Amino acid sequence: MREFLFDVNSAFIAAVLSVLMVLAIEAGYRIGRRRDGVTDEAFKSHVDSIAGALLGLLALLLGFTLSLSLQRYDNRSEAVVDEANAIGTTWLRSQMLPAANRGEMQAMLREYVDLRVHASTVTLADHTERATLFDRTGSAQAALWDRARRIADQDPDPVRVGLFIQALNEMIDSFGRRDGALNRHVPELVLLLLFATFLMAGAIVGYASGVAGHRTAFVTYIMIALIVVLVFVILDLDRPRRGLIQVSQKSLLDLQASMRTQAPVAPAAAAVR
Repeated sequence: MREFLFDVNSAFIAAVLSVLMVLAIEAGYRIGRRRDGVTDEAFKSHVDSIAGALLGLLALLLGFTLSLSLQRYDNRSEAVVDEANAIGTTWLRSQMLPAANRGEMQAMLREYVDLRVHASTVTLADHTERATLFDRTGSAQAALWDRARRIADQDPDPVRVGLFIQALNEMIDSFGRRDGALNRHVPELVLLLLFATFLMAGAIVGYASGVAGHRTAFVTYIMIALIVVLVFVILDLDRPRRGLIQVSQKSLLDLQASMRTQAPVAPAAAAVR
């Protein structure tokens, strides 16, 4: 199921949250002012303790959500390296194939790594392009596997062909793991709970100031700004191909460059069956 917040720009969410937080503090302050002069110190102390408890809950939710987003970011980074290593191993083992089949298989692997590099540039919010690339990748994998199967029928050598097929299978599996890592992110319900707690804490802080008979202190807004920045970082980490923090694709790019620099087999030899 597609989640609404995942497609919304992180900076826009942070900006909206900032405005709503200021409004929540102002609303809480105005409601609290109505109680000024009719409440005793015990009631004010009770409100302050509730505000402190909500801020503590907010800190707990921020820490939990940041941990989730960091974990998913690390998983995506590792998935890129794993896929690059799997494609690289398949490329190296393709050099063990019979000369008659080596050139064609290496050409198909070059096209495949180009496809994977291109897929790395497509934002996760572009669902149409992602679906198209997913289908193209599946077709490329099917073509590679079919060609490997035919090579195995012609030359069932477990060393030359068997090791290549094993590497090809791992390469296909690494694609599935990476795609799964891209689709895992902080659940929208957790983000909504975080935002709701943030706004409620702001309203209570404003109410406590109103009951005490003074405006919310300037340092409170500094704290709010820091929390909003942290929320932006959480959202940015959770969107690996948008914003400021992005997963490095260096492993795939280096592999692509390395495969391009290696001279392909001569067309005459590649055409032999």
